[in-house]
Amino acid sequence: MQTAPLQQTQAQIRVNAFIRSVYNWMAIGLALTGGIAYLVSTNLNILMTVQKMFWPLAILTIGMVWFLSARVHKLQATTATALFLAYAALNGLTLSWIFIAYTSNSIATTFFICSATFAASSVYGMVTKKDLTGMGQFMMMGLIGIIIATLVNLFLRSSGLQMIISYVGVIIFVGLTAYDTQKIKHMAMSQPADLESGTVRKGAIMGALSLYLDFLNMFIMLLHIFGGRD
Repeated sequence: MQTAPLQQTQAQIRVNAFIRSVYNWMAIGLALTGGIAYLVSTNLNILMTVQKMFWPLAILTIGMVWFLSARVHKLQATTATALFLAYAALNGLTLSWIFIAYTSNSIATTFFICSATFAASSVYGMVTKKDLTGMGQFMMMGLIGIIIATLVNLFLRSSGLQMIISYVGVIIFVGLTAYDTQKIKHMAMSQPADLESGTVRKGAIMGALSLYLDFLNMFIMLLHIFGGRD
């Protein structure tokens, strides 16, 4: 019969393994997005084709993330993983423009700023004893406002409004990072003992998707603020 300390240790090992899996998949998704974006930006023909198909690709990426979020529990773990990687790859296509619009130094600097900000927010979400549910709901309302303002600015093309959106967006995604990290921590505690099960993999993929979106959107907002134009 297992003693209580041993059971607690095994439970903590499972929690740590799940959280590690989430961050590993997030890193893989970000690396795939960044790698494809850079490669596309180095080929003018592919870049022009992507720009011509930007809106269909953008709509497809939105559809994919919605489908994955809504249907993940009914999908096979391998299918959920493939969809996540495909989504990350499509984002690489649609974000290839940043390597043309901004200098390499400013992209690298912004990436490190984003990484440090994301890490601090995620650590806070992991260690805080405060329930961040209320803050998360407030940030989600703010995110809806940011999306509406961004759509309006597609027609206004106001640099001032874009800067306001970017600053507010950074605050929102800092909050969402902390909130999503806390959700992932709670999710880790409720995972089954079999770490190789499809349920655990799908949970890790969904956690990775949440943090991937937080990081990517924070990076884009920070790039609008700190990015140097070519």
